Amino acid sequence: MYLVDTNVWLERLLEQERSEEMKRFLAETPSAQLYITDFSLHFVGVVLRRLGRLDTFEEFLRDLFILGGVRSIGLGVEELMRLIRVSAHLSIDCDDLYQYVAATTYNLTLVRFDTDFDRTDVGRKVPAQLLQGGR
Repeated sequence: MYLVDTNVWLERLLEQERSEEMKRFLAETPSAQLYITDFSLHFVGVVLRRLGRLDTFEEFLRDLFILGGVRSIGLGVEELMRLIRVSAHLSIDCDDLYQYVAATTYNLTLVRFDTDFDRTDVGRKVPAQLLQGGR
């Protein structure tokens, strides 16, 4: 089960450099194995709104939740309190702390491109590592 980070979704939606890698990952991975945090979901909406691409956000929501089986997860008060405690030991941004606590709470593999999590016990995978033959 995979927690797909905000920037990985945006990579595909904005057709950036590694968009094709994400496209293959999505094609080869059953959507029931994919998770997105409510934090990431809202952030994707904010970015796409700023870019004047609410139509893309609507399509994204439809693809993930109506046509696909991607699940959205969030953190409750107890997990947010844990986020505060974890922040004393990890020097990562608040959005990354949210992903960290979500990944550990739900026992998910974090899928992301940037290397901030390489310094944590959670680690990370890039989509290419999870593709057929890339394991």
